[in-house]
Amino acid sequence: MRDQTQQHEGQKETELTVGDKAPFFIMAASRGRTISLDSLKGTSFILYFYPRAHTPGCTQEAVDFSNALPEFARRNVQVIGVSRDTVKKLDLFADKYNLMFPLASDIDGHVSIAYGVWVQKKLYGKTSMGVERTTYLIDAQGIIVRVWRKVKVTGHVHAVLHAVTNSVS
Repeated sequence: MRDQTQQHEGQKETELTVGDKAPFFIMAASRGRTISLDSLKGTSFILYFYPRAHTPGCTQEAVDFSNALPEFARRNVQVIGVSRDTVKKLDLFADKYNLMFPLASDIDGHVSIAYGVWVQKKLYGKTSMGVERTTYLIDAQGIIVRVWRKVKVTGHVHAVLHAVTNSVS
């Protein structure tokens, strides 16, 4: 794994790249589920990180993934959304938009840090830490096949589906 280390408020960031082994995770998820790297062994999956449920961009991204779920399923690829929201908030989000895929709660931020998406951000001249909208395509062996960083929501799910069609068997 290429280790590009920066210090932000005492946190070490690692930039994961294609060919890296996906870092281990286990998280509580919407609708009483638990999601872990081990439970996904033998399955290709999308792990997408988003800043916060119920915000316009995050809602659109979730709805777009939800609408494309049958296409991902035809290709035997699961979709998992990850944010630092509580499971309760994720349940409300899933219910409101009828999201059938798991929304995982990284409340303590360990998974966001391991995947290098907990970054320093600037908005209107103010600097803060937050989740960088990032998507990983991970194959059935747990290897990162594709990475999208600083995702723009419009057209993103279509691009991911295209990559899945061309990358995952």
